[in-house]
Amino acid sequence: MGSAHADFLEHERGSLTVGKAADFVALSRDILRCAPEDIPGTVAELVAVGGEVVHRA
Repeated sequence: MGSAHADFLEHERGSLTVGKAADFVALSRDILRCAPEDIPGTVAELVAVGGEVVHRA
């Protein structure tokens, strides 16, 4: 949210809220909590750009 605020775009971006642009990736595991050696095996389960799903595993 900080970057969106700095660019004066907090009404369009910065959080997953109805009406805002939604670019996000859903990974197969939490890479911040898994073992470092498991990270390379992580895959993108879902990718959304502008709120539209562009990839689904």
